[in-house]
Formats: sequence, C-alpha cells, structure tokens
Amino acid sequence: MRSAPARTAAALAVAALLTSCSGGGTSTEEPKGRTAAEACGGFAKDAAATSALKGVLGGDRFEDNLSKPEKALDRLREDAVAPWADSYQPQPVTYCGLQSAEEVSRNLKIEVNAAGKGPYGPGPKLAKRVTSYTSGLAAFTSSGVGHVYFTCRLEAPAHEIVVETTVWGPAGVPDTDLEQRTRLITLANAAARQVSAKLGCQGEDGLATGRPAPAATAS
Repeated sequence: MRSAPARTAAALAVAALLTSCSGGGTSTEEPKGRTAAEACGGFAKDAAATSALKGVLGGDRFEDNLSKPEKALDRLREDAVAPWADSYQPQPVTYCGLQSAEEVSRNLKIEVNAAGKGPYGPGPKLAKRVTSYTSGLAAFTSSGVGHVYFTCRLEAPAHEIVVETTVWGPAGVPDTDLEQRTRLITLANAAARQVSAKLGCQGEDGLATGRPAPAATAS
C-alpha cells in the first residue's frame, strides 16, 4: 500500500499532465506575424490606418508579402533626376505587400511610381464607379483598387514629380461596399504620407491626415 506522500505526488503529476494536455498552462509561443505598427515600416500605426488595415485583412497580425520599400523609393529618386521622353512609362514597384497571418488569401498591395503628365482625376466615365476623396492632387477608389496622387518637390538637380500611390485590396469585395473604399483610400493615403516623408518632399504635398474625407460632389 502506497504511503500518503507517494499518493499525493502521483496525484500532482497526473494533474500537471492533464493541465498541459488541456491547454490550461501559459503558452510561451510568440504570435505569428506583425502588428499594424510594425508592418511595412509602421505606415499604418495611426488609429485610422490601423483600423483600416484590420478591416481589409481581418485579424490584427500580418505577414509581409514581397514588400520592396527601398527599391520603390530609389526608383522614385531616379525618376526625379532623369529626363523623361514622351514615351517613358515609369514602372510601379511594390512599396508594401501584406497578407493576413490567419488567412493568406486575404492580401493587400500598395505600389508607388512617378506619374506622367495629368490629369490625375478618375475621368468622367470612371467617376461614376468610384468614390473621390480630398487628399493630394487627386484621390479615388473603388472597392478593389484606389489611387492617391501627390506632388513631390526634391532638391536640385531633381525636378518636381507627381507620385502615384496605388492600393490593391482583396478580390471579391462587392462594388457596393463603400466602407471598403474608405479603408483602401485610408491605407493608400497613409503609405503616400510615409513615402513623402522618406523622400524628403519639400513644401506642401496636400495629403490628408488620418482618414481622407469624401470630396464634395458638384450639384
């Protein structure tokens, strides 16, 4: 017959085993992915952009998906000093690529490039299918893709350029989802602000702070 101390020790061992099997212990595993404040250099760390990023991708952790921020910035600097032929077509570079840490099929891509000569608005045909916002030279988006244009003036010998920031959201979002449009333009605008700061654009870029407001429609 076992002694009382032996029975107590055995009971404690069984309890510890059951606790570990049932997940009752404290996990030391680090959460997967990055927070909004960490993703793509923290472009979405303010409250409006953080909320938009969570709304677009779901959850609060994100995995990088082929982001090339330094290459994107270098391309813009090159375009700001290079003479442009009429046939020159600046190539966009993925400034920020993200996907949900929980559902990789939900992804977001933000591209930047130097834009050619305007106009930069959506145009009369596209205007009926997008929402326009007050930010930069022009800002507009559907529920799947959006654009923000802003002026960047750099030190000589660079010349003034217009930067186009394009955001691509997850596929399959209905065109009628107006909240998704606001989320996407908020993220494009936040990325544009970060690009403007990193390039050292001089003067006013006209980019909105936080969530851009819808542009007034003509009556």
